[in-house]
Amino acid sequence: MSIRLRLTLWYVGLLAFLLILFGAALYATVAITSYQEVDRQLQQRANDIQASLSTVLTLQEDPWEVFRRGGVFLPNADVFATADIFVQLSSLDGNMITRSENLGNQQLVISQAQLERAKNGETAPADFTVNGIRLRAYVAPITTRSGQVVGFIQLAQSLRTVDSTLRGLATLIIISIVAGLATATIGGWFIAGNILEPIDRVTMTAQKITRARDLGRRIDVPNKIDEVGRLALTFNEMLARIEELFRAQQRFVADVSHELRSPLTAVRGNLDLLKRGAADDPLERAQMVDAMDSETARMSRMVSDLLLLARQDAGIPIAEQPIELDTLLLEVYRQAQFTARGVKIVLGAEDQASIMGDRDRLKQVLLNLVDNAVKYTPQGGEVTLGLTKDDAWVKISVHDTGIGIAPDHIPNLFDRFYRVDKARSRDAGGTGLGLAIAKSVVDAHNGNIQVESEVGKGSTFTVWLPLP
Repeated sequence: MSIRLRLTLWYVGLLAFLLILFGAALYATVAITSYQEVDRQLQQRANDIQASLSTVLTLQEDPWEVFRRGGVFLPNADVFATADIFVQLSSLDGNMITRSENLGNQQLVISQAQLERAKNGETAPADFTVNGIRLRAYVAPITTRSGQVVGFIQLAQSLRTVDSTLRGLATLIIISIVAGLATATIGGWFIAGNILEPIDRVTMTAQKITRARDLGRRIDVPNKIDEVGRLALTFNEMLARIEELFRAQQRFVADVSHELRSPLTAVRGNLDLLKRGAADDPLERAQMVDAMDSETARMSRMVSDLLLLARQDAGIPIAEQPIELDTLLLEVYRQAQFTARGVKIVLGAEDQASIMGDRDRLKQVLLNLVDNAVKYTPQGGEVTLGLTKDDAWVKISVHDTGIGIAPDHIPNLFDRFYRVDKARSRDAGGTGLGLAIAKSVVDAHNGNIQVESEVGKGSTFTVWLPLP
């Protein structure tokens, strides 16, 4: 079932519930008001008859004589009757004394329950049917001045007018509900379609993008930025992000292929030379073996680095253990002394700080930063390691006095396989993954890595790690 149909059905269903509830309330209100009006008219007529009878009963010394001698002293019932109101006077034992002519040969039968209530001085409305005509009955006691009940006033009014009015009202309510629901169904269908049309356009555009594999295409954003407009904007942002990731993946695959092709070519070339007899010369054979060993080691490092990045991309959690960063920095300082190659390694500020994280990975980050600093610092230069902390963060800095980095290279420094000086990096045996790994590891520790550099003056790489 489509969203358009579901919206229409929900809208029509809710409207139907409200219309039926309103119709039922209206019908009940009109019915109750109509019956109350009939009772009020009958009660008023009964009060008029009671007033007339009170005068007659007052003139008689014995009120019972009035009822024993029939309707001789009673007022004519036709005076109080109308076309729809029937009048009947009865004695205390329920026998009819006089009645209006519109009753013909019929009598208004008083039930025993009504008689008992009337004897107690209570009025007793009731409904009954005569010859298929519904009547509203009203029984009131005839009392003397002393309050003694000597007979009954029985009135009845035809409910034809009330029933006709209620039937007309019920018909009108039903027709109105049906017409309203039909109109709401048609209107709701078109309104839902109009509301969902922009979403359909978004869907069709997304399908075209998927089928054509054109990630550069974007969804048209309406001039009015409403919920659909925000959806289109979000979708376009998602497409831009996907396109960026797709292009990065393409570049990554191309870079990996390029990086692996060079050592593989060198290995194959040396193997071809060995096959052609170069192995007869022990010196050349040793050089070839050393070259192949160097290239395979380089490929092994690259594969290890790629596996590490893949683990980080997959969101595999890092090891959590206490790390004394000042001790770790001291280890890196001592290890860097052996690979300095004429560059002076200096230990600057060293606060004491401990965090929770992966010790091996953080050591790898610092060694990569120091190795890069040494690599691009000429002999006689200086690399300074420092560690400071504040209330929330630990700051580890690696500063060098090397050649520096041009500003246009800084935004791409942490991209995979990106090199400022590709020829020099390759000669140094780098893979272009060191800084990418450093950023990935620092991000996994909820930290941040920054770089500041000036060409000809040096660079400073700063790692920020949160304190527990």
